[in-house]
Amino acid sequence: MTSLRTRTSGRLAALGAVALLTLSACTTAQEAAREAEERDTTERAGACPVDVDETVIAEVNVAFQPIPNGDLVVRDEGWLEACLPNATIEWSQFASGGEVVQAFGSGTIDIGLVGSSPATKLISPPLDIAAQVVWIHDVIGDAESLVTRNGAQSVADLAGATVAVPFGSTAHFSLLNAFADAGLDPDSDLTLINLSPDAMLGAWERGEIDAAWVWNPTLEVLLEDGTIVLSSEDTAAAGTPTYDMAAATTTFIEAQPQFMTVWTALQDEAVRVIHEEPERAAEAIGAQLGIDPAEAAEQMEGYVYLRAVEQAGADYFGGKLPEDLLLTAEFLLAQREIEALAPAEVYEQAVYGAAIDKVAP
Repeated sequence: MTSLRTRTSGRLAALGAVALLTLSACTTAQEAAREAEERDTTERAGACPVDVDETVIAEVNVAFQPIPNGDLVVRDEGWLEACLPNATIEWSQFASGGEVVQAFGSGTIDIGLVGSSPATKLISPPLDIAAQVVWIHDVIGDAESLVTRNGAQSVADLAGATVAVPFGSTAHFSLLNAFADAGLDPDSDLTLINLSPDAMLGAWERGEIDAAWVWNPTLEVLLEDGTIVLSSEDTAAAGTPTYDMAAATTTFIEAQPQFMTVWTALQDEAVRVIHEEPERAAEAIGAQLGIDPAEAAEQMEGYVYLRAVEQAGADYFGGKLPEDLLLTAEFLLAQREIEALAPAEVYEQAVYGAAIDKVAP
């Protein structure tokens, strides 16, 4: 396994370059989001693709992440602002689902993108936040993967290694499942550390980590001298799928059902654009991520995007999703990621499908 390496003065220039790369990866999406926000609405597509609702009068705080899915299409097109002209929409960017959970805990957001694991932690002890899953932005495939550069051919080969992952994320959940399947105890068989995606880049270059489970754009950089050992597509096939979901506080859902209907209709329209107008989707997502549309299209290949009619079915909001949340909670409890299970009815009630049912044809 790779160990910490002593740097010589001859490496200073390389370290400086890595620092700049780390900063760039961290800020590019934020800068792109700011530039998109500053563009006049008329410079974007602007036109509302569903019925405009002037009855919604609210200030809505929306959390988003730089993940290539329909949420970024909605934001780039300015649809929420166009379709809800009497609402004030405030978008805030976060680096991971764990950060979004913290924002829910502080009461600073109403609705936002979290992974399936963070969503489960949100409603479980000790947080016990009254919130519900309202949409599945994507089913995660090989867009999140375990990368190593120590020659490991399997997860079992990581015994003794130092592995990084953002704690509380879907990647963390997939990684813990992979360890369990390989018979590895992360407390004794290896060193597992909590690093945000941007922080991984410097740690990787300095030789402080041997492997990492992460998503793009960090994944793409690590693959320049790393190799994928396992992906979230593999863990999904093994019975533990992960999702990027939207959650909203129950208080907000009950106070703003019309907002939820329009918001859901726009997310469904964004998925339609992804499937039927892929070039338009890639351009919008690329603008939000600060990358070329061709690169955005490549990143999108690692996800599965579901229309409302699919999400309303028995595999998701129509039946299985509460079970998935409970199974995730049971696993997180076994891994001591939550203090206890919430009552079973909490997971049953943590799925809000009314808006999806209205939108699905």
